[in-house]
Amino acid sequence: MIKTIRRKPVALALCAGVFALGIPAVATMAPPTPVAAQTTELDQVVSALRAISTMKADFTQEDRVGNVARGVLTLKRPGKIRFDYGDDSDLLVVSNGSSLYLVDYEVDQVQRWPIKNSPLGALLDPNRDVRRYGTLIPTTNPDVFSIEVRDPKRPEYGVMTLIFVRDARAPGGLQLTHWVALDSQNHRTTVRLRNHRYGMNVSNSTFRFRDPRRSSRRPR
Repeated sequence: MIKTIRRKPVALALCAGVFALGIPAVATMAPPTPVAAQTTELDQVVSALRAISTMKADFTQEDRVGNVARGVLTLKRPGKIRFDYGDDSDLLVVSNGSSLYLVDYEVDQVQRWPIKNSPLGALLDPNRDVRRYGTLIPTTNPDVFSIEVRDPKRPEYGVMTLIFVRDARAPGGLQLTHWVALDSQNHRTTVRLRNHRYGMNVSNSTFRFRDPRRSSRRPR
């Protein structure tokens, strides 16, 4: 039985574990792919990511002990993302294009992680990061693409494995279905997406937040 708890531990895992080593069952390991084929398939993933201007999706986030949080992910190129855990949550995870923030209104704290050179940048700015940090992990299913992203010079950033499935309805013909994460403390987090929506208008104000350190008043 999946245990659902307060969102804070899972949100912390999302931020601190800038993302994932390990391949889900759908991406079963296969023999190594020739270099030329790897380059072609990696280019397909980059093109699919670059084809997304805006996206919203419902997400389910699970940590290594089975704690689950749910919410809505909003993505906007370039570099902006928001994990909204709902109106009753004291937490917000948001990137303004240069940094990722965990905002905790319960204790009036803000934590910040730079994303410019981290594996998370692969999701937020594929033109800059996927080719630099990404490696194609072969799978036995030709319709499934698994891209492992890491910076060997910065192991503290963790590893992020993005899983894509062919879908003609998605920009670039590939849909990001989930990612899996392993942080520097060996803590694993899985984020699964569903109900993808593309191309809607998203205001830049979506990726701003009220800094609780400057005000004790709770947001409405």
